[in-house]
Amino acid sequence: MLPSGLSDHVDDNESLARFLLQSNQFNAVMVKPAAFLPNPKDRETSVSRHGREPWARLWEIGLAVAGSRKLYGAAIFTAHVVRNAQLDVMADEPPPRHAVIRGWPWIESDPELQKAQQKELAALVASAAGPPLLR
Repeated sequence: MLPSGLSDHVDDNESLARFLLQSNQFNAVMVKPAAFLPNPKDRETSVSRHGREPWARLWEIGLAVAGSRKLYGAAIFTAHVVRNAQLDVMADEPPPRHAVIRGWPWIESDPELQKAQQKELAALVASAAGPPLLR
């Protein structure tokens, strides 16, 4: 059990939220794959374990994540979608409810191939997220 009270295992049916902090990560009808690409520093994508939280509570969490940046909205998807893309989701607290998507292809000898493979996997996740939840 984690400090947040959540299990240290992220279940396949668990809802996750990727907070949208850049306007180029979405449009009115879809979340773009770019929203899910890993951070090159740690090779992970940060997400929040959304659970059954109401939108207002999710927005509070998103504002805390955003800090001084603008929070546009969130992409909601399940851990199952991530694992179907041959990636994994792992709990990563603190902060509370934080998790990361890991297992992205990393090919330092061929950055173009690496980016193409990452975009392909990100597109699988983005397509399952549906339209973004916008403020």
